[in-house]
Amino acid sequence: MPASPPVSVLLPVRDGEEHLPEAIASIEEQSFADFEVVAVDDGSTDSTYEILSAWASRDVRVHVLEAEPTGIVGALERARADAKGGYLARMDADDISEPNRFQAQFDLLEARQDLAIVGCGVEYFPRDSVRDGALRYEAWMNTPITPHDIEREIFVECPLAHPAFFMRASAVAEVGGYRDLGWPEDYDLVLRLWRAGWGLGKVPELLLRWREGPNRLSRTDPRYSPDAFRRCRVHHLVRSFPSLSGGVVIWGAGPVGKSLSRALAEEGVPVRAFAEVNPRKIGQEIHDAPVLDTARSLAMTGVFHLGSVGQKGVREQLRDILSGAGLEELKNFVLMA
Repeated sequence: MPASPPVSVLLPVRDGEEHLPEAIASIEEQSFADFEVVAVDDGSTDSTYEILSAWASRDVRVHVLEAEPTGIVGALERARADAKGGYLARMDADDISEPNRFQAQFDLLEARQDLAIVGCGVEYFPRDSVRDGALRYEAWMNTPITPHDIEREIFVECPLAHPAFFMRASAVAEVGGYRDLGWPEDYDLVLRLWRAGWGLGKVPELLLRWREGPNRLSRTDPRYSPDAFRRCRVHHLVRSFPSLSGGVVIWGAGPVGKSLSRALAEEGVPVRAFAEVNPRKIGQEIHDAPVLDTARSLAMTGVFHLGSVGQKGVREQLRDILSGAGLEELKNFVLMA
């Protein structure tokens, strides 16, 4: 009996005929060739199944599963159940992997046994379709490289692009795989792996071209709305830091901070105060919590500090303020968005 390949590529697809051949070509061109592909046709009504079947007929590494439409989580879990590899590589049907992607990510996980999942540098394409918000998100996602820097950003947003995931199969199984809880399944998985003590890594080179367009799930599905992301991060935040039960100070009394306050209230976490530098807001009350200046906020005892600002530069300033006051990140304070 032939040995199982070390890598299983999980490829869920529904109605992907337009761009699927490009994605397939990028998988076929990988310099690391010892993999299998588990492709799940999630109820397509176009020629997706025929394209996948033709691929499987010419490449024995490809296994095609036909399924009733269940959504991406169901398709991923179907693929994961069939996968034989010790590593799981994600691929979407409309993206393009550079030829050395699998090799670079495989090498990083082999070298770092403390890591459960690694990403890589990504670039949205076609560039004339990429708006300013996506460009800012791309730049933010590509900035943290080391496990330490990725960890510091984990409650801002998902710091690894889902179609670039390269995962240790045993670690994913350990935390229960993908779940559908009404929020982003990729972010939920990353946070559970981190909470379980696993590290997160990234190959800095640009190895995945991430297709942008109005029909992406992240633009059309409510599971990827700002509110869904917020509920996901707050759910995991509260379970990561039991000391939040004693109350928090939210740094930022703008819309982001107010939304965070409401989400925390739903989890039973009391907001003791808001910290602000804007003199016009200091002295007000928000949701029965006072708005304090920096000095009075830092003087509060027995509270956890949450930075809740949207701009990257402001987050860095806030990190300096809190660290300079003797607080330890991911112990006494967390930066969020």
